[in-house]
Amino acid sequence: MMDFLSYGCIGLGIFFWFWGTYPLLGQRSVLFKLHSLSVSDTLGSMSITVGLLFQIPSKWPLILLALICLAIWNTILGYVLAYCSPGEETHD
Repeated sequence: MMDFLSYGCIGLGIFFWFWGTYPLLGQRSVLFKLHSLSVSDTLGSMSITVGLLFQIPSKWPLILLALICLAIWNTILGYVLAYCSPGEETHD
């Protein structure tokens, strides 16, 4: 059961990694593309880390530290990219 959960989380994380590259092909600004990439990268990396937690439960303090660092660092980076991205302008 734990192997199934572990491989499921790792597979979901890899899916998020590839899914995040799709917006790079769009016509939006570079910063918007980087923001969407950082969000999917955060979700994918955290999912893979949870999958590793199921594989190596004896290392839970280090894996928990990695999860916290991913959540804080990548979330802040995503907000900075979203804030720097130019918004939609309306022309009257």
